[in-house]
Amino acid sequence: MVADPFTDGVHGARTRTPPDGSTERITHSLAAAKLDEVPELAQRLMSAIFTDNPEWTDYSPVPREDLWEGCANYLARVLDILSGRVARSEDDSVAAAIGRRRAEQGVPLEVMLRTFRLGGRIVWEALVDQAHTDRVDPDAVLGAATAMWTVIDGLSSALSTSYRNTELEQLRSDDQRRHALVEDLLGGRARDTAFAQRTAKELDLPTSGPYLVVVAEMIADGSFALRGQQAALSALHIRSVWQVRADTFVGLVALEQHEEATALSALRQLVRGRVGASPVVRGLAEVGVGHELAVTALGTSPRGAVELVSLGQRYPEALLVQSPDLAQRLLDEHLGAILALQPKERDMLLETLSAWLEENCSTANAAVRLHCHRNTVLNRLHRITTLIGRPLHGRDSYVALSLALSALRMRSEG
Repeated sequence: MVADPFTDGVHGARTRTPPDGSTERITHSLAAAKLDEVPELAQRLMSAIFTDNPEWTDYSPVPREDLWEGCANYLARVLDILSGRVARSEDDSVAAAIGRRRAEQGVPLEVMLRTFRLGGRIVWEALVDQAHTDRVDPDAVLGAATAMWTVIDGLSSALSTSYRNTELEQLRSDDQRRHALVEDLLGGRARDTAFAQRTAKELDLPTSGPYLVVVAEMIADGSFALRGQQAALSALHIRSVWQVRADTFVGLVALEQHEEATALSALRQLVRGRVGASPVVRGLAEVGVGHELAVTALGTSPRGAVELVSLGQRYPEALLVQSPDLAQRLLDEHLGAILALQPKERDMLLETLSAWLEENCSTANAAVRLHCHRNTVLNRLHRITTLIGRPLHGRDSYVALSLALSALRMRSEG
């Protein structure tokens, strides 16, 4: 009679003592014997989830039937791999499907990993029970434990990878959705009340109330002229949404109960280039208009400047930005003769005219500012009058000459 290598002969009892290399066979046998018990094991896992440190568990978004099915699929997968019916894989499809599903439902990853560990404990207890029934050598059971936890680690890794990939996909999808909503707001679609209400809810913004629209340029290093703006405004409890466009960075700032100056002051501390702000507009319905006005304000700031300008500070310059052809005609007609002079005389006369206007047409104050005698200023002003062929005094002349100087400054520095 051939001896049974899995019998030790003590009192005729069969204790499966595997020869070298047969631990894997014993593991396969123990796991296969438990495959029919997956529903019972799944129920045990369900109970463990909600009784073993339940404060760590957050499965509220998951229907109970869905959770039970996930537990059953997971335990069946562990036993299938341990029994040798399914090969181990780094991207296991069952674990990946569970990770994807739970990420979509909003279950925290640490909750899922804890569930997988609890499932490992349930499987281990089942294998130990089966080993006791089959009188398996303890050394073989220890080998099964090593194999089982290796499988659990692999499935947990596949779960984590799938979960994080799904989170990234959701973030990209959310970003695309938010981007589209902001673009619609800038395009004026919020005049539709229903759209405005839906968008306000999704972006966590008020539908009505005062808003600022802010536009920052792209600077030389490829970044934008504002950085850290959302955190700075949030610290003041000011809600805002920011979006990168082709070559600008746009912000919608909901002032609500806050003063315009408070928001602008916080942003000015963060400026790294040119930034323009709209006047206060009313509600999401006027955000599109606010964006146009903020772009205009940005255009009044000379190239290379590091400043935040509000349109309220730059209405005259804004008119020139909006009508560049008219601005050029104004410049040619009022300052063309001066611009045709040699640089030394040209610059001296332009400096004198600018100082005189900025000093409210006071010859004495302009002389102090220019460090010269009052008669010198008078002589230069007479020279300017002769060149341009019109008087310098009077409201119309003051306005036209001031605008012409602004047009020159923007053209020269732009």
